[in-house]
This record gives sequence, C-alpha cells and structure tokens, in this order.
Amino acid sequence: MKEKERFMKRKAVRPSFVFVLAVSILSGCSGNSAPGTSTSTNTGATGTSAQEKPTEISIFTEFSTSEPPAADNPVTKEFEKRTNTKLNITWASPNGWEEKQNVLLASGDMPDLMKIKDMKQTQAITMIKQGAFWDLGPYLKDYENLSAYPQEIMDRVKVDGKQYILPSVRPLHGSSFFNIRQDWLDNLGLKMPRTMDEFYAAAKAFVEQDPDKNGQADTYGYNGKDWGKVIGIFNHSNGKWKEVDGKLVDTDLEPGTREGLLYLNKMYTEKIIPEDFAVMKTTDFENMAKAGKAGVQMDTTEGVFRSTEGARKLDPKADFVAMTYLESAAGKMVHTGSGFAGLYLIPKKVPEEKMKKILALMDYGASEEGFELACYGLEGVHFTVADGFKTATEQAVKESVSQSSFGKIFTRYDQYLWAYRVGMPKDMFERNKNIVDERANYGISDVSIGLLSETDLLMGPDFNKKIEDMKIKVIMGKEPIESWDALVETLKADANYMKIIEEFNQAYQDRKNAAS
Repeated sequence: MKEKERFMKRKAVRPSFVFVLAVSILSGCSGNSAPGTSTSTNTGATGTSAQEKPTEISIFTEFSTSEPPAADNPVTKEFEKRTNTKLNITWASPNGWEEKQNVLLASGDMPDLMKIKDMKQTQAITMIKQGAFWDLGPYLKDYENLSAYPQEIMDRVKVDGKQYILPSVRPLHGSSFFNIRQDWLDNLGLKMPRTMDEFYAAAKAFVEQDPDKNGQADTYGYNGKDWGKVIGIFNHSNGKWKEVDGKLVDTDLEPGTREGLLYLNKMYTEKIIPEDFAVMKTTDFENMAKAGKAGVQMDTTEGVFRSTEGARKLDPKADFVAMTYLESAAGKMVHTGSGFAGLYLIPKKVPEEKMKKILALMDYGASEEGFELACYGLEGVHFTVADGFKTATEQAVKESVSQSSFGKIFTRYDQYLWAYRVGMPKDMFERNKNIVDERANYGISDVSIGLLSETDLLMGPDFNKKIEDMKIKVIMGKEPIESWDALVETLKADANYMKIIEEFNQAYQDRKNAAS
C-alpha cells in the first residue's frame, strides 16, 4: 500500500515543486534520473543549452474544461521555459474534436503533433499506411518516460507492426462506465444496482419517485450517454467484437444486441432517457448531470467528479458513485479501458531533428515533474497542498488548468490516474481506488483494438452508419424490432460485410500467432 499511497503524498525533488503522482510501478521505469532527461536527444528541462533557440511546435488536441487555456496560459509558458520550446496549441472541444481532426487530415495541412480520437479513424489509418507519419519505434528507446509506457498498450496501437502512434496513456481500469447518484438511491431506499433489471428499476424510480425531493417530476434516470455500452452488457462484450472459441464474433449479428435494443426502447418509451439523446453532445450530457437532472452519467471514475461538483452547487449531498459492474444473462462485466484516451501522430513533413524534440517534450510531460505541471499547474498559483492533498485555486479554474486540459497532452501511466482529481476529498479517492481494484475482477477489454481490415477501411463507415441509424430508430420506436432483424439478415447475406468479418479474424489470428 505504501507504493499506492505515494500517489497522493508530497515528494520533494526541488523546493519549487511538490509531486503527488506515484512513480510508475512498471519494471521498465526508472525513478533515479532527473525528470525530462534520458539521452542527448532529449531537450527536456535540464538538458537544454541557454543559447539554443526555442523549438516552435504546433499541437492539435482536445479539452474538457469549460474553456480552453488561453495562448498566454502560465502553464504553457512554464512548459516552454522548462523544455526550450514555443508551443502553438489548437484546442478542440469534445463536440468538435473529431470533425476538426478530419478536416485537418483531409487538408494535409497538419500541425507538428496531431491528436486523433481512436484506432477507428479510417482516414488517419489510411494515411499512416501511405507513409504520412513518422514511425516512432526506432526512437522511443531514447526517451526514458515514453519507453516506460506499458508494452500491452503500445502494442495495441501499432499499425502493420510499427509504432507510428504515441498513445495518450491511461490505466485499463477506472475508465468510462456508469456512475449513479448514491444520494438518490439513499433517498429512495434503493441498493446499488448489480443486475440490468435492478439498473432499470433504479433508473425508472429516478423518474417517477422524485429522488431529489424537490416536489417536481423533472429528472431522468439515465442521460443516454454512450448507450451502446448497455448493448455491450447484454453481449458481454466491449464494443462490436468479442472472442468466442478463439474466433472474433460480430456482436451486431448476435441476439444480445437485439435484447439491448429492446431494453433501450423500453427506457425511451418510459422517458427514462431524454427524448433527444441521439443528438445530444458530450457537454449536453455532462451539463444535465451537473444540473441534477440525471441519475446516471457515463464517465471515468474521476471524470464524473466534475458532475458531482456541479450538482453539489444545487444539492450539497449530491454524489455520483462509479459502479463496479453490471450483470446480464451473459454474465457480470465492466468495460475495461483501451489504455489510451486519444492518439498522437507526427507528420513525416516534420524534420527528424524536430521530431526528436517533440518526443523530448512529450517525454518531459510524462515525467513526474512534467505531469504534475500539466494536471495541477503551479503550486501557490493553481493549487495548494494540505495533509498531502491538493486543492485547486480559483485561478486554476479561471485559467483552465486541469487533467482535462493540459493533462490531455502530457500523460504518465499510473494505475490510479482515474481515481483522483484535484479537489476530491480523501475518502472519495480511497473509495475510487477500491472500485478500480474491484473492477479488475470483471473487466472485459475491446479485443479489436489495433486490428485492421482493408475492406472495413473502405466500406466500414457506410455499413456502420446504416447499423447505427437503425439502432437509433428502433430505440426511438421509429422502426419495429423486426426492421432490425431484417437488417441483420441483409448483413449476413452481404459478401463485403462477411469479408470484413473474415479479415478481422485473420488479423486477430495473425496477432495471436505473433505473440506465441
């Protein structure tokens, strides 16, 4: 436990900094070198000549704070000072990130460091295969902190066996799942739901029984964010694919998807989820939770604290608790994280020496010192420390200094990263650590991460649009369940769709053979 507790305790390395994140527990990570230094290629905080001209680096990334950090943000300036860089950061909101990413990719006018959403971005994957980005594999060994990222995660983001992608690393447990208002459960005398039937009953009670005791019928049971994870529970899968008897099965063709659609349709019909859930944006879902209008919100174990803080402005007892698992007839499960929250690429047009300096910047951000600066800012300005715990100042909020801004660029692997957020009380952090540990017993991973199908790159988006459109129509009652059945039969008879399944299976077997 001492190793775990170091996550929140102060560690003096030099007088001006306080470190609270644990040194990585991975065997490949050394804690003896100065942060930001590894080899002569690393131009981190302690390895830069005072006469060397700052390296100008443009970055495209996303943010989840209320506003993006301004260009003159003191954290940006401090990173520039410590790494001898000049940073030009373009911030995209959660609502516009994917669209802006696609525009940049299509234009070819990309920044020096480009963040894409996931491995399903077909345009980016196609460009990787065409040689548009650097293969970082031969260089990463020269960067102490980047090379300490878990190999399991690094392998998941390889394309054709090469490391073009630098993941924005995250722990596997504590990722996005259902979070429920514990205070509402208490108000209604309900226990924590464990089965899908209990989950439905609690969500319905949140609609009908005035859980916030304000005398008004103004609450939803579940805000509808990431509704596909409901279907995943009925399939006992994390996403579209699952392994059965050593082969990949497309769950869209499985009975569990049909069962999940009927379940969601019943939720929609009984107004447990919002009427406009299908067109709501990421911020809309969170704002609904903050406003005390939803009993269930989908987020990471620590990320949902934003909703708790917002709801507490209306009700001091508001408390979203991360659920450990849910159970259907297929079994108990919780969705395990991918190991990353976005992926970074460096275009091949960037000269090699500059590419190395970009890696050095990211390596510094993955050090204890750099990661603390990214997530918490400057002590005395953006946070204070008492009894080993950090409290964000009003200045941090004003200047958007958070894990949800700079922490989206600079990341360090820690198993409890998704358990703590600045301002969170200690008892909540301890509760979250226990939940993270317990989830390891029920976690189901996305087996398709890193697998590619040429046919899917070409035709997958069209198939997926038809599938998702039909799911939404069935959920909203615009099409009967028989329409879904008909679509499934059509897909099974489509040679191209079957070829996608065949190619994913071949890629899966190739990966298994390579690992054996």
